[in-house]
Amino acid sequence: MDGFDPEQLGSRLRALRELRGLSVRELGRRLGISASAVSQIERGLMTPSVNRLLAMVTAMEANLSDVFDASATPAHATPSEPAAASGYVLSRGAAAPVELDGGVLFRSLAPTSTRGVDFFESTYPPGVHAGGSHERITHSGYEVGTVTSGTLTIQFPDGTVELGPGDSITFPCELPHRIGNRHDEPAVATWLIVHEAGGSQT
Repeated sequence: MDGFDPEQLGSRLRALRELRGLSVRELGRRLGISASAVSQIERGLMTPSVNRLLAMVTAMEANLSDVFDASATPAHATPSEPAAASGYVLSRGAAAPVELDGGVLFRSLAPTSTRGVDFFESTYPPGVHAGGSHERITHSGYEVGTVTSGTLTIQFPDGTVELGPGDSITFPCELPHRIGNRHDEPAVATWLIVHEAGGSQT
């Protein structure tokens, strides 16, 4: 399935902001950017970077799954059988990826939004980093990731690690980090972010 375009992404971010009862000006204040910049992202005139998307989600006390809004299909459920009792299934290819600035793709792997948990796949094209040349990401939760193909480089304040296929890593999201792909092949990884109880939720 094709990814949804910047206008669709912006529309979802706007709907989430309005659901949280935040004005454009207040969200901009929390992000340290102008209300105009927030408006441009919401109208699809500007595509956010990975850093900016995570910052927006954190500022709105939400989860990435609230943005992805993956469609869920109850497994073997009938009108008389509660879906929660029978589980949910997300068919392969059913979730549209989000293409961010630099061509980084995020795709939800969760069949439905689960409070306090984000489960997704990220694809980094060759030579791409999540943010500017020195910018590191900080957001909420605890992160666990596994590289499925290619090589990812993750920079922390006290050092850099490279992860190849089958390598895993875990760290608190509040630790400044910068994820990138220094190599000639796309790098794909799956990630689980667990948010603190009482923190971000749907």
